[in-house]
Amino acid sequence: MLSHFHYTEIKNNMINREWGFEFYYRQTKHKGKYFKDGTIEWIQPGPSELTEKDRTFLETCVHDLMLYHVYEDH
Repeated sequence: MLSHFHYTEIKNNMINREWGFEFYYRQTKHKGKYFKDGTIEWIQPGPSELTEKDRTFLETCVHDLMLYHVYEDH
């Protein structure tokens, strides 16, 4: 389970949109960048430090949270 999910807008123009995010998972802080097309760039820990199963799970969670917070009207 993710905890303390937080995102900030880094870039917002007609061509590129980019957000930074961070959260805790299994008592480890994770940071990355989320791009308009849904791709994720991991900053901490690096992608090679995550198992394939964890990375897939975390990318799905981040994608769902970003869709909820950024693209849905509330």
